[in-house]
Amino acid sequence: MFDIQDNLKKLPDKPGVYIHKDRLGKIIYVGKAVSLKNRVRQYFQSSRNMDPKVRAMVSHIAEFEYITCGSEMEALILECNLIKRHNPRYNILLRDDKTYPYIKVTLNEEYPRILKTRRIENDGARYFGPYSDTGAVNRIVEFLENLYMLKRCSAIHFHTGFKPCLNYHISQCRGVCSGNVSREEYMKSVDRVIEFLNGNSGTLIEEQKALLEEAASSLEFEKAACYRDNIAALQAISEKQRVVLRSDKDMDLLLVMKGASVYYAVLFYVREGKLSGRETFPLSAEGSDSREEMMAAFIKQYYSDLARGPGEILTDIEISDAAVLAEYLESVWGRKVRIFMPQKGEKRALMDLARKDVIEMARTVDGREEAKKERDEALRNQIDSIYGLQKSDAHGYRVEAYDISDINGIYSVGAMVVFDAGRKQKKEYRRFRIKTVEGPDDYASMKEVLGRRFRRALEGDSAFEVLPDIILIDGGRGHVAAADEVLRETGLDIVCYGMAKDDSHRTRELVYLREGEFETVSLKDNPLLFRYIGTIQEEVHRFAIDYHRNLRTKGMISSVLDEIDGIGPVKRNALLAHFGSIDNIRSATREQLMEVPGILEKNAENILKYFRQ
Repeated sequence: MFDIQDNLKKLPDKPGVYIHKDRLGKIIYVGKAVSLKNRVRQYFQSSRNMDPKVRAMVSHIAEFEYITCGSEMEALILECNLIKRHNPRYNILLRDDKTYPYIKVTLNEEYPRILKTRRIENDGARYFGPYSDTGAVNRIVEFLENLYMLKRCSAIHFHTGFKPCLNYHISQCRGVCSGNVSREEYMKSVDRVIEFLNGNSGTLIEEQKALLEEAASSLEFEKAACYRDNIAALQAISEKQRVVLRSDKDMDLLLVMKGASVYYAVLFYVREGKLSGRETFPLSAEGSDSREEMMAAFIKQYYSDLARGPGEILTDIEISDAAVLAEYLESVWGRKVRIFMPQKGEKRALMDLARKDVIEMARTVDGREEAKKERDEALRNQIDSIYGLQKSDAHGYRVEAYDISDINGIYSVGAMVVFDAGRKQKKEYRRFRIKTVEGPDDYASMKEVLGRRFRRALEGDSAFEVLPDIILIDGGRGHVAAADEVLRETGLDIVCYGMAKDDSHRTRELVYLREGEFETVSLKDNPLLFRYIGTIQEEVHRFAIDYHRNLRTKGMISSVLDEIDGIGPVKRNALLAHFGSIDNIRSATREQLMEVPGILEKNAENILKYFRQ
C-alpha cells in the first residue's frame, strides 16, 4: 500500500516531473514543477479552493512517483514527452502533435543557413535543441543571421547571372549568390554559429553586454533595449537541454541502484531521441554480487524476452562482457546492438542526468523501505491486539477474503482473494459457482464456498493446500456465524472476521466470535488497519462482481440465441456483431437477417419463428 502522506515528506526540493496514478496503477496526470516538494503537496491540502476538475482528479490519486531533472526546462520537455506517450485523463491533450522547436543548420547545402524547425530529419543537417522558448528561438535565428550575414534564401545552386535578392541590397546578406564571398570564408562564420549553439555562448553574451552599456551611456535606449533582448534570448538558448537528444534513435539507459535492503535495476527509456519514461526492477542479489554482475544478469534476462529492443543500451559502468551480450541480443532481435558506457557528449550528459535522478530515487526508496517496515510492524501489532494472535515469522499474515455476488439468487457466485504479507497474490485467487443453494441466500452460499474450499484443502488438493491465518468475510454477524459453523465442522482453528460496512460501503468495523459471543472492533481509531481492510474489501468485491457479470452476460447470450435451431457460436457471434444487441435481432426482417455472413434463409426463418413464439 502506498502511503501518500508519508511519501509527501520525502519529496525533494528540486525541479522535476510528477506522475499521479489511480488505484489500478494507470497514469491519470503528469505535471512539472520547479520544486517537487512544494507543487505535489498542494494537491493534498484543503480542497476548498480547488476547481472541480482538480478536486475530481485528487479523489482518484492512489499513488504518485517523480523524476528529478536538472532544470525547469528539462522538466518541461520531459512532461511533454510523457503526456504524449500516456495521454493521461486529466491532462489537457493537444489534438495535433506539435513538438518544441529546434535550430537547424543546413550543412547539407554548399552555403548553409540557419532556421527554426519542429521536425528532425536524417538529411545531413545539424540540429540543436529542443528549446522551450519559441520567441527566443526566433530572435536568436534572426540575431545570428544579422550578425554573420548568413544566406537566408532557400536556393542551393547559383548559376551565372543569378540576381541577388532584397536581403543583399539592404545589407542583410553577403551575396554568396553573386560570388562576392568564398565558401571557405563563409564557413568560418557557420563554424562560429555552431560553436555558439554547442553551448560556447560566453563571448557573444559579453559582447552584447558591452554594446548594451555603451548604448545606455549614449542614451540610445532603443538600441539598448535591442541588446537587452538579445542577451535574454542568448541566455535562454544557452541553457543546456539533456532530456532530448539530437538524433531520433531508440536507446535505454541502465543503472543499478542499492536500496536499504534490496538492489534495483533502473531503466530509462529514450524513444525517437526523447526521454519518455523510467521503470524500476527489484533484483534478487546478494551483497557479494558486483554491480557489473547484476547489470549483465539483468540484460540477459530482461532483454532476451523482448521481440525487439533498442539499438543502444547505455550503462553507467563498464561491462567486460558487453560485446558478447550485444552479439547475443543481435541474434535474438536480428539487428545491430551496442552496449557501452558513454564517455562524453550528449549521451554522457543524459547518463549524468539519469544518475542524479537515481541518487535521489535511492534516498526515496530507502525511506519507503524503512517506512514500509514500520507500517508492516504496526499493522501486525494492530492485528495481534484484536484477537491475541502471535505471528512470529517475518512474512506477516496470509489473509483470505470471501464475497458472494448474485441478483436475486440468479448466477450466484463466490470469490476468494489472497493477500500475503500485505500483497495481492493473484495467482491464488479462486472463483466458485454456487451449486447447492436456490434463491438469494448469502449465508448458505458462504457456507458452500467455505466448505468446498476447506474440504479440498483437507483432501490434499494442491490448489488449496495453503491455509490462511485470517479469514475476512464481506458481511456481518450472520456471515461470521456461517463461516464459524464450517470451521467447526472441518476442525480448523482459523480466525474469522466479518467486514461490516457503513453507508459508503466501506468497512466501519470488524465482527468476530470469541467464546460464542460476538465482539466488534471499530476501525476509526486504526487508520492503518482501516486502509488495509478497505483495500482487501474492494478487491474481493471487484473480483466477485466481475465473475458474476461475465456469467450473466454469457447466460443471456446462450439462453436467447443458442436455443435457436441451426444457430451455433459462429453464427451467434456474427449476428451480435452485425446487429449489436438481442433487441435489434428480434426486430430485424428476414432480408436484414440474411445480410449477415453465414445466415441462410432457413436460419432466418428459424430466428423469426423463435422470437414470434
